Amino acid sequence: MTLFKLARRECRDLEYLLKHSHDATTLRRVQALLWLNRGESVESVATRLDVSRQVIYQWIALFRREMPVDLASRLAAGARSGRPRTVHGIIDPLIDNVIDDDPRTFDYNSTVWTAPLLATYLADHHDVVASVPSVRLALARLKIRWKRPRHSLALRAPNWRQAKGGLKRGFRRVSARSSS
Repeated sequence: MTLFKLARRECRDLEYLLKHSHDATTLRRVQALLWLNRGESVESVATRLDVSRQVIYQWIALFRREMPVDLASRLAAGARSGRPRTVHGIIDPLIDNVIDDDPRTFDYNSTVWTAPLLATYLADHHDVVASVPSVRLALARLKIRWKRPRHSLALRAPNWRQAKGGLKRGFRRVSARSSS
């Protein structure tokens, strides 16, 4: 029993998309639809792609939706659900405003800002709960570094020894005699 049958134009469009798409999710979905069109069962396609049968049925429903969007957009992966970022855009200006100030002016026992201290500052003064990794990411976005720069010695001029009053040829070996 064939549950899924494609028209010639749909089959041709899917084969074109299979050859020219670079998105792995879209390729898997196109392959599944083409295999189903050839008469393979939903169970075998799901096993081959290591997904559940319900996922295959969802891909069929996505394909069958009549929307004014193109075929590639219908088969592309949608937006992911999940917890949204909470402090991504909030803490950047707050850190930027305070990073040049001395932490002692805010009654902290430190002379430099650290990521944990900035997280504490945000909680104390702005009621923003930010984790230490979030603060570190904000510091990276602001391009703030607090490592000390490495000092590199200046390159010496070719005649630096003469300028310092040294010898041209280096040290001479002088042998001393004992007087015993």
